[in-house]
Amino acid sequence: MQRNFDDLLLGSIELFCLAAELGSFTLAATQASVTPAAVSRSVARLEARLGVRLFVRTTRQIRLTDGGRRYFEQCRDALAQLVDAEREVTGQQTTPAGVLRISMPTPYGHYRVLPLLASFRARYPQVQVETHLSNRNIDFADEGFDLAIRGRAPDDSNLVARKLEDAELVIVGTGAYLKRAGKPRSIEDLQHHECIQFELPSSGRPIPWLFNEGGNELELATQGGYGTSGDVLAGVTLARHSAGLFQTYRFIVEDDLAAGRLVEVLPDKGGCSRPFFLLYPHGRYLTSRVRVFVDFLVDQLGPKPKRRTR
Repeated sequence: MQRNFDDLLLGSIELFCLAAELGSFTLAATQASVTPAAVSRSVARLEARLGVRLFVRTTRQIRLTDGGRRYFEQCRDALAQLVDAEREVTGQQTTPAGVLRISMPTPYGHYRVLPLLASFRARYPQVQVETHLSNRNIDFADEGFDLAIRGRAPDDSNLVARKLEDAELVIVGTGAYLKRAGKPRSIEDLQHHECIQFELPSSGRPIPWLFNEGGNELELATQGGYGTSGDVLAGVTLARHSAGLFQTYRFIVEDDLAAGRLVEVLPDKGGCSRPFFLLYPHGRYLTSRVRVFVDFLVDQLGPKPKRRTR
């Protein structure tokens, strides 16, 4: 095998990745116990070798160029793989460590994932979990995320999608609203009701409501004077304050239903669901901390095998 990297070059790559992660030559130098000048020389050495500018530098900050971002993505994975290989051969692979960054939708984060993190870190205390709650699509390469959770399978073939669960949908309203507007007895009755709209971030169009009609899934465009976007919880808040009816995930409102603060509407037309997927780039090496987190979420949220009955 031909040797392509010497110790000096590997060290330069490590310092480059550290500077890219921290966004500062000074912070990278402090963490690596070297001088900022040593970090700058390492980056300059890489730029000369590649013939590509890796950082845009100003007096106050550094920022990765497009080429630098792509190089960082690949180098970070390669270095992580080397670390895991060393841990495995020395018997340390049982202790995943490092920072794991995950992006997820706001409601799914609050109600499904965040409540599990204390349990995860009790099991893997050396893994630091950074969460980003937003309903927008993220760019793995540009933003440095390890994982993302989204409410639909991606069209991008460069992403691996593992289903976490099919989250059940339910239509809810308050007793006060139903007393004022009447309780719908059929799907057709909804045209006379205030149906709170949630706009899909990717299209800007209201999401149709889903119904179970004779075992078949039916999509229906509803209408109402309230429109929300960006955060499903806004529609839930409106429903909780008697603004109208709203279709949302059962896991968000199950406590409200149990306490009587909200009432389920048209339960005989329910049972529909929308899936949630765990996403990561295809072909990316998964570090031990990412692998154990993926396995943990799938185990906690994924479908449970049915028990055999005698």
